[in-house]
Amino acid sequence: MVPSQEHAALMASYQKLVAEVNQKTALVRIASLKGPQAMRAAMATAAKAERRRDVLAAKLAAAGVVVGD
Repeated sequence: MVPSQEHAALMASYQKLVAEVNQKTALVRIASLKGPQAMRAAMATAAKAERRRDVLAAKLAAAGVVVGD
């Protein structure tokens, strides 16, 4: 089955969000060296990126596209 252009666009967006989540999660470790307030801010930003990724994964699942982690 060849994914439609919409599926391909959603999949590309999903891959970008996965990369963003990985980057922001790595930044939490760096921010932890700067203090608890910086770490909390970085964790909040990473959590928002994770939520966006999960919402997009749910949209892909509803469209019948299986995403791997």
